[in-house]
Amino acid sequence: MYRYVIKRVILAIVTVFVISAITFFTMNAIPGGPFASEKAPSKEVQAVLEARYNLDKPVPEQFVLYLKNFLKGDLGVSLKTGRSISTVIGESFPISAKLGGMAIVLATIVGLVLGSIAALKRNSIVDRLIVFFTTLATAVPSFVLATLLLYVFCIHLGWVPVFSATETHYALPVIALSLYPMAYVTRLTKTSMLDALGQDYVRTANAKGVVAWKVIFKHALRNAVIPVITYVGPMTAYILTGSLVVENIFTIGGLGSKFVSGITNRDYTMIMGTTIFLAALMVTMNLITDIVYKIVDPRIKLD
Repeated sequence: MYRYVIKRVILAIVTVFVISAITFFTMNAIPGGPFASEKAPSKEVQAVLEARYNLDKPVPEQFVLYLKNFLKGDLGVSLKTGRSISTVIGESFPISAKLGGMAIVLATIVGLVLGSIAALKRNSIVDRLIVFFTTLATAVPSFVLATLLLYVFCIHLGWVPVFSATETHYALPVIALSLYPMAYVTRLTKTSMLDALGQDYVRTANAKGVVAWKVIFKHALRNAVIPVITYVGPMTAYILTGSLVVENIFTIGGLGSKFVSGITNRDYTMIMGTTIFLAALMVTMNLITDIVYKIVDPRIKLD
């Protein structure tokens, strides 16, 4: 177990390094720069700014300098605002984490419930309605759903004010982010539950007269939930990447909006800081998922 965790941590570090390198060199390969705009400063001022942020050096040397500063815990400052990237992430991520956390919890709980109901009511009208709902949900991207929800409930009906980073109007962005993973968890749970209900240990429990709810929750659902746990890592990735656009649609001041604005403004340090942070978050979530996978089912070997 410990050897596995150590190997995964080393692999995570290598993964973050590769993602950082790809992002850095791709970002610098695109024509233009952070100081090239319609109101660009004079050539003299631009040269001073580039020298200040080491942008006048060869790209490989810039990358080495960035890594040296990163290892010291310095993510640099925004090339547009001059604010510390660490400060920006510290202020923005709690908003994104709250939004994403609620979406993950909603998708998991509702998906498990609907999937279990669909399996227990197989081939009934309830099962068909759930299958129809999940099929429809998987076909609609989160940004399309977010735009539709914004238009219907905020603009057309006026029931919900346009989100402005307050604490009281998370419902629409959470629904937009959670609908697809909720549908996927539902279908995954249904398939796993049907498989679990057909196993010998469930038949034996039923033959012994074990209470129905105990058979479902203690025996069937416990084994059916294992594939769902495996999906938590990719689901987190989907919700985080989906939140980049959804946060902009609902004008949420989270990390996703900072990442998108960094790309729009060619803010190199902002792009690198948010990319490394999100990559580290993702590999950490995948590691935690694997460990929880082992805890839920001790029979699983982690090598």
